Amino acid sequence: MKLYIGIDLGTSAVKLLLMDEKGRIKKIVSKEYPIFFPQPGWSEQNPEDWYAQTMAGLKELLADCDRSKVAGLSFGGQMHGLVILDEEDQVIRPAILWNDGRTTEECDYLNETIGRKKLSACTANISFTGFTAPKILWVRNKEPENFARIKKIMLPKDYLAYKLTGVHCTDVSDASGMLIFDVKNRCWSEEMLQICGIRREQLAKVYESYETVGTLLPETAAKLGLSAKVKVAAGAGDNAAAAVGTGTVGEGMCNISLGTSGTIFISSEKFGVDPHNALHAFAHSDGHYHLMGCMLSAASCNKWWMEDILQTSDYGAEQALIGELGENHVYFLPYLMGERSPHNDPNARGCFIGMTMDTTRADLTQAVLEGVAFALRDSLEVAKSLGIKISRTKICGGGAKSPLWKKIIANVMNLKVDVIESEEGPAMGGAMLAAVACGEYESVADAAAKIVKIVDTVEPEPALAAKYEERYARFKAIYPTCRTLFPNL
Repeated sequence: MKLYIGIDLGTSAVKLLLMDEKGRIKKIVSKEYPIFFPQPGWSEQNPEDWYAQTMAGLKELLADCDRSKVAGLSFGGQMHGLVILDEEDQVIRPAILWNDGRTTEECDYLNETIGRKKLSACTANISFTGFTAPKILWVRNKEPENFARIKKIMLPKDYLAYKLTGVHCTDVSDASGMLIFDVKNRCWSEEMLQICGIRREQLAKVYESYETVGTLLPETAAKLGLSAKVKVAAGAGDNAAAAVGTGTVGEGMCNISLGTSGTIFISSEKFGVDPHNALHAFAHSDGHYHLMGCMLSAASCNKWWMEDILQTSDYGAEQALIGELGENHVYFLPYLMGERSPHNDPNARGCFIGMTMDTTRADLTQAVLEGVAFALRDSLEVAKSLGIKISRTKICGGGAKSPLWKKIIANVMNLKVDVIESEEGPAMGGAMLAAVACGEYESVADAAAKIVKIVDTVEPEPALAAKYEERYARFKAIYPTCRTLFPNL
């Protein structure tokens, strides 16, 4: 028997998963670390915290197993974060995260001065505040002394790979979200490097997600009680890794993730770009491509509402108070951190609208769940406008553990929602990529076909889906009406 480790470097915690060669999960460990908000709209973490908690998690994960059986490990990780290292490979400043909104000026420069058309030609995407290129420009503009010290520019999970192997590496899916990567040709864009004022040698070597980048450093292997021959695969951005973990590989497959952020992920064997750039066009971890709509606040909206506002951690009890679906008169815009797809508006904010004297606590809880579903549907509508036909989707993420939320998603989207046996998302995908790198499976598609099992399907109900069709039409009108208000708030 062989064992494989998947490491999911999330925004609030690192989740580590141990899987055998058949895809059976042996153990899962989670370790939290802090997130810092030094100014409104800013979001940072210390990369050293990621590594410390990953090592602590690995020791706990491996405590009761035969460590000689561990053959490989790989990653899924939060995308877009900027990690910069100096000549000594020391972290220069805290990592600027995917949900950081400080780069409005830099995004405007890229989209308006450089131009959306040129950006799309170079990278298949336009600039969003969360992407890495505007963060690089921000450091150049606002912290020139730090910019001058940069030896290496890295993404979050790639910092972990470097600490474990000593190799500066990245993968095609994660690199796609930097806005300096030529997605179609799967290589760095020389024009974007010039625009950002950086050199190719400051960037890592690019691998396919399932390729081996190296083996564990001897001193790291010794600390963990592992062989120094354990292979480390490049891994993938969290959504591409989650897609592997849910079997969303091949032509026209779909996955919805209800994590801190929310995504709708559509895999494709061919490269394609949304002409309005409302959806991201990225390289997929299976060797092909995908389109993705990403909202910045999904399950985090529910967490905010439950824990910060209602002051409860009993999510199930609050959802049990919700009555008939499709009848709620309250709407919620889930833009607590601004919004990415499809609006690309860092100034967007969350709001409740439609409240009356008979509005209940349950109505507001329901509005939060429905608001996230409606916002995800915005991206689905863009995909449908491109002629993409989708009739069903997989689902993963913390929010997917709620039967009620899955029912809402199925009926708002009017899609069959397939529930898989293991909803472990990026960590599972990382372990599967490691297994492919070690030759356990011929390809990512082969691993997905043999490991991922559907155990339930939530079917949309025609009458309820029709009610949500009407409510979605009303929801769509709210953001355009409020848009001009947000910058002045």
